[in-house]
Amino acid sequence: MTSTEPNYDILARPYQWLEYLTLGRTLERTRLHYLPTLTHQQSALVLGDGDGRFLSQLLAQNPNLQADAVDTSAAMLQLLRQRCEAVTPTAATRLRTHQANALTFTPPTQQKYDLVVTHFFIDCLTPPELDTLVTRITPALAPGALWLLSDFRIPTGPMRLPAKLFVRSLYLAFRILTGLRTTHLPGPAAALSAAGFHRIAHHQTLGGILYTELWAHR
Repeated sequence: MTSTEPNYDILARPYQWLEYLTLGRTLERTRLHYLPTLTHQQSALVLGDGDGRFLSQLLAQNPNLQADAVDTSAAMLQLLRQRCEAVTPTAATRLRTHQANALTFTPPTQQKYDLVVTHFFIDCLTPPELDTLVTRITPALAPGALWLLSDFRIPTGPMRLPAKLFVRSLYLAFRILTGLRTTHLPGPAAALSAAGFHRIAHHQTLGGILYTELWAHR
């Protein structure tokens, strides 16, 4: 994040429909691709989940899961909590929301997460910010913790040019609507590998423009 943080409140209510109009349910399917494998996690840190479409399903699937959801947008967090509680009534006692910058968020004392989730969030960071995020979160993780991420990428081959144009247009739109200053995809592999993670699963769609991955901490 920059010194002037992006403001996502304006996108909170129309975000789901803007997403559907742009790519249908492809982003939603990408977020949920590995959900069936996350059945034993006990404590999750979810960064920038927007309106909570992923977290609501994660809480419904794992009745013992406790979750901390972090977002700079109060409007997004309100929608996230409403959605989670509508899907899972016990979410009211299992979910903590934090209006905060993920780069400065301090996990509760003695908290050890066995799952971190960043769906379409890392693309809002610069490479130095991503390094800061991973370095800050890693000490709060339990042994063998998983990091689930989904994002955009620029693939090689015939989809490279369409992907570059598409990603550039997304950054421009978010800059106009929210004030986001980031302009390039940072790519998480180097930061996660340096922090002791290794990739255990990868899935891509739209010719490689969208992907989701699971990383495990050694």
